[in-house]
Amino acid sequence: MIVVTGATGNIGSRVIGALVASGIPCRAFVRDPAKAAAVLGDDVPVAVGDFADAPSIRAAVDGADAVVLSSGNDPRQVDFEANVIDATATTSRCQVVKISSVGADPDSPAAFVAWHGRSEAHLAATDLPATVLRANFYMTNLLAAADSISHGGPLAAPAGDARIAMVDPRDIAASVVTVLTSSGHHGHTYELTGPQALTYAQVADTLARVLDRSVEFVDAPEPSVRDALVASGMPEWFAEEFLSLFAELRHGIAATVTTSVQDLTGRPATDLASFIADHAAAFTPAPAASTR
Repeated sequence: MIVVTGATGNIGSRVIGALVASGIPCRAFVRDPAKAAAVLGDDVPVAVGDFADAPSIRAAVDGADAVVLSSGNDPRQVDFEANVIDATATTSRCQVVKISSVGADPDSPAAFVAWHGRSEAHLAATDLPATVLRANFYMTNLLAAADSISHGGPLAAPAGDARIAMVDPRDIAASVVTVLTSSGHHGHTYELTGPQALTYAQVADTLARVLDRSVEFVDAPEPSVRDALVASGMPEWFAEEFLSLFAELRHGIAATVTTSVQDLTGRPATDLASFIADHAAAFTPAPAASTR
């Protein structure tokens, strides 16, 4: 039985889907079972609990054959993931596959990256059989601009000329399944990237080519991005750390291209044009309602 934490999130939900598609028994660790049913379907077994509730974590991972450690950005993320690691170490002592971030470093000025580095260090301090998958910037992050683009607006981000080897979360999930179902991965760290490191201007050009309409990249100034995020309901800490992450992207943290996805899964990493084609509906305005 594979236990997946953060199972309704961007990565966790795709890992569950990949495990189910591969016929691998799995259990979703979730806080809200109704949301889990809506996101994952009614047939996925769930363990209800909370990252802050150690007994619920121990109950979820007890008897597991492996734990996939995935969680969202949160100021408590290091403590949350330590709780999962410690619960696994005191119960099933099974394999842990940690979903991490490109450039993970406890001393990174970008908290989203530093938190992963600290979690990796905590995991390494145990004697659990572990594998770390350091994922690059997700292609799905582009979907935040889908509404703007669908209405003829720009792709706006404080990206400058940063080259980013964006990765499709589906490739991350497929890589997780490989690590779980084949040998030789304990103690290894894999950098998961897409096949090209592109600037946001090149991303806009790819959107325009695939969607067959004009898409402009706007290098948005940081104050306007911060204000827009807060106005949309994001907490101020998230807005600040989002800008810190993009500063690291401009410094080249995500520019390296690897072959790890192909090495693990046996197929090339998804290119951006294919990802956009698969999600074209999100970038396309809905048909106008008929008045007849």
